[in-house]
Amino acid sequence: MLTDQELLRYSRQILLQHVDIEGQLRLKQSRALIVGLGGLGSPVALYLGAAGVGELHLADFDTVDLTNLQRQIIHDTPGVGQSKVDSAIERLTAINPDVKLLAHRTALDVDSLAAAVEAVDVVLDCSDNFSTREAVNAACVAAGKPLVSGAAIRLDGQLSVFDPRQPHSPCYHCLYGHGSESELTCSEAGVIGPLVGVVGSLQALEALKLLAGFGEPLVGRLLLIDALTTRFRELRVKRDPACSVCSALHAQRG
Repeated sequence: MLTDQELLRYSRQILLQHVDIEGQLRLKQSRALIVGLGGLGSPVALYLGAAGVGELHLADFDTVDLTNLQRQIIHDTPGVGQSKVDSAIERLTAINPDVKLLAHRTALDVDSLAAAVEAVDVVLDCSDNFSTREAVNAACVAAGKPLVSGAAIRLDGQLSVFDPRQPHSPCYHCLYGHGSESELTCSEAGVIGPLVGVVGSLQALEALKLLAGFGEPLVGRLLLIDALTTRFRELRVKRDPACSVCSALHAQRG
């Protein structure tokens, strides 16, 4: 049940017919894994924590750097040099002490990533490199867990939801294939701060929809954001029947 304090804290959310008390209870009983606590992971963690998601599993092996503070709004100047996970825990605890926080302070290998994904209801990929995104996608496909994937660089952002529970949903690999290890990161190409805030906020929204069970998640659709012209464009994406990551799983399910 929700306590009187919880009813008050989440009252504006509960007023929504799409959420109501039942949806808020589902959020309270939910667990989310956030991979990366940088520009995308900051708004994701802040909004999911504020919304009352019961458990947030926080994964990042990095420390706070001065160059992060232009966009990674969960961290602050006194936290420079501190573990990003510990910095995020301090901020999230101050915002909502009722949320349970679990820390992954070291890089996740294949086994630990699989265990981390298995332990939650939804995964949010807020990383900044292709190899991590591929590994997270493979773990989500294997565990049958929905993945909310976001990316932002320079003045361009994108967002999609991959849900292996749905037979027609593509996975990340269906869309991007083997990608390219030569892809630039924000530290090499730059990024405007509010853009990662927009993408991360939308990731949090998609996760809340999946966890509380309302709306139409961004499955089978890729949202493209052009911050230079403030234009949003949507593309339909299909599952690749020959995908080396998810085709075998869908074949097993018939």
